[in-house]
Amino acid sequence: MTTLKEFEEALRENGMLMALAVLERLRERDRATRTTKPARRIAGKKMTPELARTILELHGSTEMTQQEIAFKLGVNQGRVNEVIKRGKWLSGDPHAPEAVARDKAKARMRGAEPKKKPRRASEKAGATAARKGKGPQAQLAFGDL
Repeated sequence: MTTLKEFEEALRENGMLMALAVLERLRERDRATRTTKPARRIAGKKMTPELARTILELHGSTEMTQQEIAFKLGVNQGRVNEVIKRGKWLSGDPHAPEAVARDKAKARMRGAEPKKKPRRASEKAGATAARKGKGPQAQLAFGDL
């Protein structure tokens, strides 16, 4: 199939200046009526066990893709994948790994979780020795031998 650019080049080669002028006028009209729309961004719903069951029902009873299910329910496609592949969010347990991770992330976003203080080099060395099961090393003096 011929592209518009190839068509324009053919018009130039054959000296069809009137046709090129008409084509340019059509382009200007198109630019004038063209609008830019903002990206389609979905504000995700909170995942609940009920929403997870709905995802599984749609996945099992329809031929919808994960992306279509996500768009229909207003959730992130990654959440749909987690429900289908790993069975996440099916229990209402607040101590489930995904619920704990969500709560930690929300706390970080609010700034509620205090940041860890950077440790000094001397503290790091002592902690490393303690982890290896060794206490502080004693040094020998010349008179000890």
